[in-house]
Amino acid sequence: MPSPSGEARYAAPSSSQQRLGVQLADMIPGAVSVHVSLADPKRQWPHPYTVAIDEHGEQLALSRTTTKIAARWVQRTWPEADWTRPHSLDLATGQLAVTAVRGR
Repeated sequence: MPSPSGEARYAAPSSSQQRLGVQLADMIPGAVSVHVSLADPKRQWPHPYTVAIDEHGEQLALSRTTTKIAARWVQRTWPEADWTRPHSLDLATGQLAVTAVRGR
């Protein structure tokens, strides 16, 4: 269902999906959301990719390992999502939405 900003959102997050938001916030200090896709700009073929965003809308630096792990956790928690499109996860609420990729 599209939100007022035009993003497609999924149903209210389950408790496990909300816990993932808390775990990612602990794993990536300062992040308020993560943008996840299969479009790693450094790879030709689809690879899990994450961009972390802070409260000012700035991109946080992530290691390659953190980028892959965070993307895989989100993708496994929402297997029904269309991962050919980029998604954004609000770490405070655990809400996943289809959105534009950041940080390219």
